[in-house]
Amino acid sequence: MSLETLGWGPDLDLALSNAVSQSSSSHSLVPGRVVRQQRGLLTVQTAGRAFLARAGGRLQHQARGAESLPTVGDWVLLQPPASGDGEALMHAVLPRRSVLQRREAGSEHDGQLIAANVDVVFLVMGLDANFNPRRIERALTVAWSSGATPVVLLTKADLTDDAAERVREVEALAPGVDVLAVSAQTGLGVEDVRARLPPGRTGVLLGSSGVGKSTLTNRLLDAARLVTQPVRPEDDKGRHTTTHRELFVLEQGGLIIDGPGMRELGLWGDDDEGLAQSFADVVALATGCRFNDCGHQNEPGCAVRAAVQDGTLTEERRASFEKLQREQAFQHRQTDAAAQRAHKRMERNRSSEGPARARLKRGE
Repeated sequence: MSLETLGWGPDLDLALSNAVSQSSSSHSLVPGRVVRQQRGLLTVQTAGRAFLARAGGRLQHQARGAESLPTVGDWVLLQPPASGDGEALMHAVLPRRSVLQRREAGSEHDGQLIAANVDVVFLVMGLDANFNPRRIERALTVAWSSGATPVVLLTKADLTDDAAERVREVEALAPGVDVLAVSAQTGLGVEDVRARLPPGRTGVLLGSSGVGKSTLTNRLLDAARLVTQPVRPEDDKGRHTTTHRELFVLEQGGLIIDGPGMRELGLWGDDDEGLAQSFADVVALATGCRFNDCGHQNEPGCAVRAAVQDGTLTEERRASFEKLQREQAFQHRQTDAAAQRAHKRMERNRSSEGPARARLKRGE
């Protein structure tokens, strides 16, 4: 498999040259893309073959945190094993053009990588009891923050008579974002999804369990590559059939990443752009507020509240914006604190390395 098939482009040629020149490894390093992640094990596909791989000691040591370590979609430099078997060692992660991440479920202090170097984030939501406009707003914020372009996929369109109405509803809260009604069973919208994945372009499916991500991936691949299960009939909840993340090459040349469903999608990072793009209408209204620091509560001259009162903006959308804004502010504080802790760890490691090197020189 060629690197170009995996999405390699001219921008990575320079990154590769720089990474090789800066590497302290005396071994011959080869580029590859992380195509699978399961229980901490990574599979890297190179131009020659696929290797099970782990991060080398230097890469782990220099990582600022879990978000600096390789994930599915990353381009890495690795040292193949001396024999045909065994694990390869990853020595460097090439610069990412985008990174999709969330706050790790159940944690306030840790982020979790979902995928890297993706061009389009497909936000998947079923047109059944799973449908929730507030969850779409949250997912859009996460997607815009990644640096990729979001596209909303409303799956299971064959199970409802109001798919077109739902599409219009989502288009209203996601201005400028493509919204597609899709049915993996009948094929509705599947070609529209394929059209957004031309050769070399990478997409990732993001959604909760049971929305049909793996079923859609199988349809895009024209093969039953992934195991699927029906949702529980009593509550339309998924059963977590997919337990790993994996990148697939489609027949037309595009690439798609599928992974486990996510019931929690907490904001992570310090990028406000995602929230501003997801709620561009609210942000535009806020410029008309009397006070620059208006909290859109009971302040006089609040243009956002006025829009709610005259029906231009729904109270649900205003409340959703306020909730995510508070969450984003909290993550700012957490990210700053995490950066300070990582810096202190690096300083402690450097100070402990000095005496160790001195002892080595003395032969102790």
